[in-house]
Amino acid sequence: MATLCKNCGAPVIFDPKTQKVVCTVCGGSWEAEEIEATDKGFEEKNRAVSMNDVYGNTAKEFMDCYIYTCGSCGGEIVINGSEVSTKCIYCGSTSVVFNRISKEKAPEFILPFSISKEEALEQINKTFSKRLFVPKEIKNLNPTAVRGIYVPYWIVNGLHSEADLISGRRGNGKSSHSVYCGRAGMMGITNLPVDASLMLSDESSQRLEPYDLSKLKYFDEDYLLGFYSNVSDVTNADLYEAVNKRASESFQNKAMESFTGATGKKVHFSRTATLINRDVFYAMLPVWFVTFDYQGKHNTIMVNGQTGKVVGGVPWSKKVYGIYFAILATLLSVLFSAGFYAATAHAEVKEAGSLPTLLFVIAMFTLVPVLIGAATMKKLKTQLGRSQSESIFNFAKKRQE
Repeated sequence: MATLCKNCGAPVIFDPKTQKVVCTVCGGSWEAEEIEATDKGFEEKNRAVSMNDVYGNTAKEFMDCYIYTCGSCGGEIVINGSEVSTKCIYCGSTSVVFNRISKEKAPEFILPFSISKEEALEQINKTFSKRLFVPKEIKNLNPTAVRGIYVPYWIVNGLHSEADLISGRRGNGKSSHSVYCGRAGMMGITNLPVDASLMLSDESSQRLEPYDLSKLKYFDEDYLLGFYSNVSDVTNADLYEAVNKRASESFQNKAMESFTGATGKKVHFSRTATLINRDVFYAMLPVWFVTFDYQGKHNTIMVNGQTGKVVGGVPWSKKVYGIYFAILATLLSVLFSAGFYAATAHAEVKEAGSLPTLLFVIAMFTLVPVLIGAATMKKLKTQLGRSQSESIFNFAKKRQE
């Protein structure tokens, strides 16, 4: 149901800058807790009717979804199985599906957007505009869609215990040998945010952290106005698996740090147990999803709606990348070769031995930028892979625009 302005009856939205619900027509503004949606009580009692209830079991070629009526213009609003708020494609009004909140477990807290759409795009431009290999078309980003989405999270406290057997190598060459160490202990888990949407990968959502959870507010539906949102669709087993995995990764990283003097370290054997406290609570956290197409591929950049942190990568010009590192390798080789020649010209070095040494120096200083270039390319590919992830694109695109 649309929430309307008390003064003029136009739809209202939540403004991240003022942290108030505002009317874009008359300029009225209110605290989110001060405004109430019309006919909310009536809508809470409504039940979504299944396609099979209307058409029977014969409509196999259609996908079952939820149809709601826009409270502003009467247009039909289509949502999927976990959306709570969306926008009407006809008039642009935000509609909050109140019966989805009341029938399912309502969030206890919400972290309102504090970064506006314009600020999110500005953060992306700042991040990528100065990079050498990014094409001009992307530096002047013209996104196909920008969606502010409240992502459901479970905020978890608990305890994690683990025992690991870690292997590594010590020494060089023929004298190297395998060494092992054991690490066991217990650690506390405090305010760990766990993405509660199956459509969004945990790896992607984790990179948006940290959030300042001290800014959480008690949930009010009017914070959703102007934004999209989902409800949690993970099971208790999904939640436990995610918490145990993150806690184990953190424990093993600390265990590796304590195992000094060894290379090629890896966990050889592990036993874990995680206890989640009953005080787990449910919150909605803000994320901007910015989608653009480039050379036939979808790219989605995520921006933390509270801090402005940018997650993801953009396509780069491989031609410019290759030319840059080729020139760098050539310049380094020439400079260090000239320096080496000047140094040996005044030293008592046998001529027969200086040429192999010179060639070795040239090879070394040519190899350095090549290795740097390879490591940088690997990082860029990883970041681009996240932006072109099908799961992130599908999560963002399943919204009416």
